[in-house]
Amino acid sequence: MASGAELQDNLRAHGLRITPQRQLILEAVASLSGHITVERVHQLVVRQFPDVNVTTVYRTLETLEELGLVSHTHFHDGVAQYHLASEPAHQHLLCLHCGSATELELATLEPLAALLLERYGFKAALGHTAIVGSCARCRAEAELSSGR
Repeated sequence: MASGAELQDNLRAHGLRITPQRQLILEAVASLSGHITVERVHQLVVRQFPDVNVTTVYRTLETLEELGLVSHTHFHDGVAQYHLASEPAHQHLLCLHCGSATELELATLEPLAALLLERYGFKAALGHTAIVGSCARCRAEAELSSGR
């Protein structure tokens, strides 16, 4: 996992300035594990720097993504969730009922990617969106309540 200092060094290596706001954002990103939302980063940053605008957080995360330091996934609610690029690439199974998210190794979807490429000439970015449906627990509860 990248530290705030490592993220700063990487930005400096690309000729980018480290403003106090950007430094706090980088530290917040490095301190969060798993999926990171702009709103969560903003909440952490405004504790120390109340004037930081949420747009600054968006722009900083976009810069980190352009540099390959983070990547993002769009969940069905439209909220982008970021994670450090040093984490293994994965897909998300998102339950429409309870909201649980399960990480799925991309290797599981490689046969689908190969089929899409072969049949349609379409190269899928399988980690960019979530697969939505019903988790096992919600399906079991629905079956119990319907009397099956």
